[in-house]
Amino acid sequence: MLNSIKPKTGRLLVSEPFMADPNFKRSVVLLTEHGEEGTVGYILNQAGNLLLKDVIQDLWEANNLIYFGGPVAADTLHFIHRCYDKLQSGEPIGNDLYWGGNFETLRILINTNAIREDEVKFFMGYSGWDHGQLDREIDQNAWMVSDIFNPDLIFNNDDEQLWRDVVVNLGPKYAHVSNFPIDPSLN
Repeated sequence: MLNSIKPKTGRLLVSEPFMADPNFKRSVVLLTEHGEEGTVGYILNQAGNLLLKDVIQDLWEANNLIYFGGPVAADTLHFIHRCYDKLQSGEPIGNDLYWGGNFETLRILINTNAIREDEVKFFMGYSGWDHGQLDREIDQNAWMVSDIFNPDLIFNNDDEQLWRDVVVNLGPKYAHVSNFPIDPSLN
């Protein structure tokens, strides 16, 4: 399933359908940093069972799901957003998406209902690769890379459908992969 698109900040990693690593099974990862120091990203389609208000006590009405961002620093909270106009902070990652920002401002905006749930996505932990590690995994066909996606996909809450949509967006060469069963032994 080799594709020729290289990883880069703002691109998506799509796990091959039968990846053995349970942390990344049928995962879509948004890359927020890719360079000489390595790669950082967040798994977009592994919703946890906690809401933001369960983790941050003074966010009374914050019903945002918290996603498993990856196995690194699983006790840290991170966010991706598309509301720079309101937050006035964050690192640009492309497609009018931003990584992080001023959390105190975000807290105020959430408590005053100035930010919608579909404008920000929260993650516990992150996914990380040392320099060259991700390239090796791509060469081993563990990942496909996508540079074409609608930013609305980032805030989609249907985990399995998100993976399928991104695979289909890779083009006709990959579209059939979206129909592979989760467990081929049950087929």
